[in-house]
Amino acid sequence: MEEKKESGKFQEFKEDFALFIEAGFVAVKQLDEVSAKRLFEAAQLLNPQSTAPQIGLGYIALNKLQTKEASQIYEAIIAKEPENYLAQIFLGIAYLLNKQKRKKGEKMIKDAMAKTTDPTIKNLGLISMEWADKDLKKNTKAPFFAVKQEEGEE
Repeated sequence: MEEKKESGKFQEFKEDFALFIEAGFVAVKQLDEVSAKRLFEAAQLLNPQSTAPQIGLGYIALNKLQTKEASQIYEAIIAKEPENYLAQIFLGIAYLLNKQKRKKGEKMIKDAMAKTTDPTIKNLGLISMEWADKDLKKNTKAPFFAVKQEEGEE
């Protein structure tokens, strides 16, 4: 009887599942990790079968450059949903940040881009590959800083 009451409490919020997910991503963008985690966890309670909250939790880890944790989350999602191309792109990004797995990440992103019909996922993959080419493949030790040109050079 107690269990029915609990599930009844959640019923009125089930229609807000997408709002919890969206608010979680907004919180990540605002660098509010605590709120983002709470929102994704609340969404998981509303819909335990959905992988969307896990995508969000992996996104938090990825933003913190916790590539091992992000990889584990996205690998688990892909094991459950092999055609989840968003998870594949995010896993590919996590791999791009690991020098030993960079080629695997590039392949994963390219494969997901080729298979998906979602333009948003394709665009995320394209931006990720451009970023990898521009910033990760440089031969300098500091890929995010321009090398100063000596005076007289142009």
